[in-house]
Amino acid sequence: MLAVIRILLVTLALVIVCVFASLYSLIRPFHKNNVHFASKYLGRITKLLGLEIEIRIPDSVKNIGSVVYVCNHQNSWDIFTLANAVQPNTVSLGKKSLKWIPFFGQMYWLTGNILIDRTNTNKAMNTIALTAKKIKEKNLSVWLFPEGTRSKGRGILPFKTGAFRTALQANVPIVPICASNYHGIIKMNRWNNGKIIIEFLEPVYFTDSNKDNVRAITNSTRQLMCEKFELLNQEIASENLDEVKGVN
Repeated sequence: MLAVIRILLVTLALVIVCVFASLYSLIRPFHKNNVHFASKYLGRITKLLGLEIEIRIPDSVKNIGSVVYVCNHQNSWDIFTLANAVQPNTVSLGKKSLKWIPFFGQMYWLTGNILIDRTNTNKAMNTIALTAKKIKEKNLSVWLFPEGTRSKGRGILPFKTGAFRTALQANVPIVPICASNYHGIIKMNRWNNGKIIIEFLEPVYFTDSNKDNVRAITNSTRQLMCEKFELLNQEIASENLDEVKGVN
């Protein structure tokens, strides 16, 4: 019964947020802070899912200016969980087909996210230059999923280099973001689904010595995120064990 009620409430909340954010965005369509505004409300839906979200941001990232954020992509719950971590003046890249999803698609487009055509290789290649241009001209930050697909419990998949090439062309740093595992953790019939930690890592800068080897930077950033992913999962597992011991 809890699952049915929760699904209905989450669906209703999502529709309300999408409609509200779309109407708000009509006042200032494609404004660079619309995504942050919508994300604040999408992130609150995690309470309906029985989740506690902890965001960790080091001082080196606060007020850093324009960057390219790269984050691990787990499953469809990302729309709610990761929304809590979206910073001001940040947009994301998404498939062009997203705009046809009722309510969500219209919000995604109007809030100013960048839509790309993944079926067209030439256009996809031009997306890097276009995104870099928007970062520089509008002082934007861009949120990307370098895995290119949802990992669905397979850890952190290999990275594509597009996000890193975008950062290089825009002359901005990469800021890795790592979310602890929640694939298979969220149970709709369970009241408390535990805790998720989303941690921003130290910025990765391109220098004269490394800018010619984007693949190496891509791989080393992924390695850092894999290590952090394991540490976050161990931390949560330890906290859960302490809770069980406390109850007993």
